[in-house]
Amino acid sequence: MNVLRALFPHEYVGGVASIDFEKLYRIGYRGLIFDIDNTLVHHGEDATDEVRDLFTRLDGIGFKTVVLTDNSEARTRRFLTNIDCPYVCGANKPDTRGFLEALSILGTQREETIVIGDQIFRDILGANRSGIPSILVEYLRYESETKSGIRRSVEKVVLRLYALDKRSQHRLVGVYEEIVG
Repeated sequence: MNVLRALFPHEYVGGVASIDFEKLYRIGYRGLIFDIDNTLVHHGEDATDEVRDLFTRLDGIGFKTVVLTDNSEARTRRFLTNIDCPYVCGANKPDTRGFLEALSILGTQREETIVIGDQIFRDILGANRSGIPSILVEYLRYESETKSGIRRSVEKVVLRLYALDKRSQHRLVGVYEEIVG
């Protein structure tokens, strides 16, 4: 099970909107590293008004934010139109270099930063390899999508094992209800 723990998030939630960011800030988190595709918007889409409002709200709370993505600079800049947020693109996740660069941009310590993403084998593995706490969100998909691919099928198996390992769950604050609004 120890090898599998490298794939386990600190928390697993339904989506970004279900995270209580105010509580995370109160308990000491100061930096947020976000994935874009299927975490904040569907793959390839531009930022929505809700996403722009989220970044404005996070700034108002006091969070520093950065986007960490495998996308190109052109895609990343297009997504960040009207969002004041630094970014690291072409990150080649789960390589730790992008995660460490994001930490440097934020100016925060690992233990006061959270990676938020939708992919176990990229976002969560990279966060864990970098020593940064993580929140896995259910990936955004269209209701009409019926196929999810091999990687998503393997992720389902990992999540079943995660559900059995109570010590690996709720490691941000110890209690799931503490961070979910």
